[in-house]
Amino acid sequence: MRVEPLLPRLAIATLFVFLLAGCGSKGPEPAPLPKFKPDVKLRVEWRADAGKSGRYLFAPAFYQDGVYMAGSPGRIVRLNAATGKTVWRVDTKAPLSGGVGVGENMVMVGTAKGVVLAYDLDGKPLWKSTVSSEVLSAPQAAGGLVVVRSGDSRIFGLDAKDGTRRWEYQTITPPLTLRANPGVIIVAGLVVVGMPAGKLVVLNLANGGLVWETLVAAPKGDNELERITDIAGAPLVEQKKVCAVAFQGRAACYETERGAQVWARAASSVGGLVADERNVYLSEDAGAVVALDKNSGASLWKQDSLSHRSLSTPLAIGNHVVVGDFEGQVHFLKIEDGSFAARIGTDGGAIAAAPIRVDDKVLVQTRNGGVYAITVR
Repeated sequence: MRVEPLLPRLAIATLFVFLLAGCGSKGPEPAPLPKFKPDVKLRVEWRADAGKSGRYLFAPAFYQDGVYMAGSPGRIVRLNAATGKTVWRVDTKAPLSGGVGVGENMVMVGTAKGVVLAYDLDGKPLWKSTVSSEVLSAPQAAGGLVVVRSGDSRIFGLDAKDGTRRWEYQTITPPLTLRANPGVIIVAGLVVVGMPAGKLVVLNLANGGLVWETLVAAPKGDNELERITDIAGAPLVEQKKVCAVAFQGRAACYETERGAQVWARAASSVGGLVADERNVYLSEDAGAVVALDKNSGASLWKQDSLSHRSLSTPLAIGNHVVVGDFEGQVHFLKIEDGSFAARIGTDGGAIAAAPIRVDDKVLVQTRNGGVYAITVR
């Protein structure tokens, strides 16, 4: 891999590293699929085609009674969540790079040229707005605003009515960063953002003002690659806690209101955190799925039989923790100890985005464009 530390800012902000996109050098061999006796049966309830992702990352979104999906070719599709049947399909006539976002009775996607496109729930175009660079993650909407993160790590607040820019947040980024799509999380009038160099930022939704920021992980090492400590996945936001995990750094939780640290521990991930009532779960970049105590950060279990399989961010649902991998396999782990409960294949395309929950279904989207609704039987 060639690294150019003096590239223009946009290229600097979107460096590919081997963990996310692969490179010419050969890395560790992925672990073979473990053999085990399934405890439950899995079934694909329906399948749909969103279009291939290309070099971008897409995930379906569930809003009201619809599932919305998109892919790089430019189509947005609304499906009936129960049956998977197409309700409507729109051709944006633009190559897409981020989506799908939902909220404020809108469906939103972004393009590689930094254009944000908004549609109503019937697929009618509402407005378009341009930000500073490509949109790598799904725009989010709440409180009359659409919040968008651009590829150069700027955060924009757009008016949900017409896309007019209301505010912009910008911070200094390090020479090299991961090409990632952590997006933003909106909760209770706050915008929570994981940034390059291990920084976790909380903004005021109304005006983009800084509420608090903290350093989840400080850069360490003798060169710029070793010093990458980006928060590359979506933060975990609950009523009283905000948690995040950094690449080559730490996982940590903070008080939502003041930013005071609750706990922190060594960890490394290019994904995000998820939680249930008791635990926090993450996929480490080396391929282990880890469960931590939500209140203390203490390690509860670790499933390391999926090493180097490029796991997605987990989903906690019912009695299982669910992850996808680079071959399109969907693994269901027992929530109490991380042992294998079941596994099901898809179309062979990598599942890079986190699975989502839709009622009793687990939805995954592959890089080949397949969207699968899976249930436990």
